[in-house]
Amino acid sequence: MRAGAGLRVLHLGKFYPPAAGGMEAHVQTLARAQAALGARVEVLCINHAASPGFSHEFRGRSPTREEWDGQVRVIRVGRWASLLRMDVMPELPRELVSALARGVDVVHLHTPNPTLVLALDAAPWLPPVVITHHSDVIRQRVAGKLFRPFEWLLYARARRLIATSTAYVPGSPLLRHFREKVRELPLGVDLSPYLEPSAAARESEARWRESYGSPMWLMVGRLVYYKGLFTALEALTRVPGQLVVAGVGPLEQEGKARAKALGVEGRVTWAGYLPPDELVGAYRAATALWFPSNARSEAYGLSQIEAMASGLPVINTAIPHSGVPWVSLHGETGLTVPMDDAEALARAARRLVDEPGLAERLGQGARARAVGHFRHDVMAERSLALYAEALQAAQESRSSGRVEGTAEGES
Repeated sequence: MRAGAGLRVLHLGKFYPPAAGGMEAHVQTLARAQAALGARVEVLCINHAASPGFSHEFRGRSPTREEWDGQVRVIRVGRWASLLRMDVMPELPRELVSALARGVDVVHLHTPNPTLVLALDAAPWLPPVVITHHSDVIRQRVAGKLFRPFEWLLYARARRLIATSTAYVPGSPLLRHFREKVRELPLGVDLSPYLEPSAAARESEARWRESYGSPMWLMVGRLVYYKGLFTALEALTRVPGQLVVAGVGPLEQEGKARAKALGVEGRVTWAGYLPPDELVGAYRAATALWFPSNARSEAYGLSQIEAMASGLPVINTAIPHSGVPWVSLHGETGLTVPMDDAEALARAARRLVDEPGLAERLGQGARARAVGHFRHDVMAERSLALYAEALQAAQESRSSGRVEGTAEGES
């Protein structure tokens, strides 16, 4: 019998692919892998697009839509508007009640996710709740303080809290407060497209190499404040080669202006969103992944794992109390430099070009660590074990007559 046979899981995410983002990719990977282990999996999320298809920065009105992603049922709840990072979704209560009525053993919430936190707070009864804490709210300090009581209320009700790395816990007030309920579950990736690239991915690799040669530096992710884009552009002034920026976001136009002011606009390729085979090809053609993020909003960095599985060294940053430098280890799978230090980033990049054998050694270590620590099937199996732990805790508290809101956060 498969490990998850018969278990009914409801994931609550912000968005779901084809919406881009690390949390979105993780929810899809975990849901698919759990379904493959025999669980009945549904995902309830916000509909990120006005019509079926692709949108990165959509903020308008969308309809409610239901679809299937293989074995995973996906309910995309329509949004009327987005105000102060809160989504106005009149149909959410009905859709949540309907999902629960179909039968749910475990509700798995992915945060930060203000709209769905409030929806669960308002529910008089819930199955056991598990929360993956992807990141603290870092930049929105006023909104974060106003929202904090609602967040703490739900974390108190939750059976288990999942940290993506133990490195993140000491810097998170929420996780520290509920430390006895925290368990570590590193995010995993389906490594097969990177370990065994398709013919299309290899053709893409050849095109990247022909277009830019070596060194080719790669950045992957949404162009937002904590990604360190401007540090990367400044570092480019100190090293040879082409920087390929794969992603879109609110800082794209400012980034282009900064590149022009620095005199490197001709050495930056703004590639936008890259389809999967094109991205795999870029990883394989690049000299290193630049990952110069500069805030704890960057708690992990899935693109690091994708690069590592491709045999690509990573240059990341020593973000305090973040999992970023734990995912890719200094001297083993890449090089770690201080945050917001363009000169240090450039020195690390020059080492990969100038020191014989260094890039190859780090690339081999990167691939080995990806396979050894970040496989999606292992993540799914461990998640089901955590669910079993949460269900056992719920059973024990019911047997002992404990009430909701005690130290274990009954639901």
